[in-house]
Amino acid sequence: MIVAGREILKHAHKHGYAVGAFNVNNMEQVKAIIEAAEETKSPVIIQASQGGLKYAGVEYIAAMVKEAAKNASVPVALHLDHGTDFKQIMMCIRNGFTSVMIDASHYELEENIKKTRKIVEMAHAVGVSVEAELGKIGGVEDDISVDEKDATFTDPDDAEKFVAETGVDSLAIAVGTAHGPYKGEPKLDFERIKVIKEKLNMPLVLHGSSGVPEESIKEAVRLGINKINIDTDIRMAFHRAVKEFVKKNPDVYDPRKILSPAKEEMKNVIADKMRIFGSAGMALR
Repeated sequence: MIVAGREILKHAHKHGYAVGAFNVNNMEQVKAIIEAAEETKSPVIIQASQGGLKYAGVEYIAAMVKEAAKNASVPVALHLDHGTDFKQIMMCIRNGFTSVMIDASHYELEENIKKTRKIVEMAHAVGVSVEAELGKIGGVEDDISVDEKDATFTDPDDAEKFVAETGVDSLAIAVGTAHGPYKGEPKLDFERIKVIKEKLNMPLVLHGSSGVPEESIKEAVRLGINKINIDTDIRMAFHRAVKEFVKKNPDVYDPRKILSPAKEEMKNVIADKMRIFGSAGMALR
């Protein structure tokens, strides 16, 4: 069943766990996510980045996810990840996305507030949830690129002002993660997560979580993270499975036979993340 993003995140916030938000570009990824959610009885957020939408098309992504969610026994939200373009955000809303992210984090605080508030007013009018970002998360994700030297952690006082003046449903915070593969082990600022959670008492989001050690993820969840974005780990699982299959079966050209192992590998990775995040079994509560 497809639901608003805020419904899923309010439940996670109330019960102290995190929901996985997994990026999709094709049917195999959608099926892998839904199957993992069904097997673990986890609520789930399926999201598409601007790059994913350019590749597959807004209509295709929306149709695939809505069809998959229609027959699912767990709550599913369809979310736009890192929306920076007003027209694209509106197009996602018109095509049935139940949650959108407005990423104006590269602007100064007041401009970020102004742009975010505009999206909140329009999205809330039609029942769509809104995520925003404060602070700058380093790394590269599709069209979003922030050099390591330009990355800045989220200021707790700014976060309090930002939420009060925008009315967002969830906030992505910069606490030491980065988009894309890590060169070394990321060090999360746990004290910052704790302080922001205490000040805001609302769902918090962790981006750039692929590659973060399991214990760090669990501690971040314990301190108040309720949505965790995963993309790179899924891509790597896909690549690993396809590469291995083609190596063992060089004469096989049927895409169904090549992509089926990749779907299974992605599903296993996703299900494992759901257990680590604490969302397994939460769809039953």
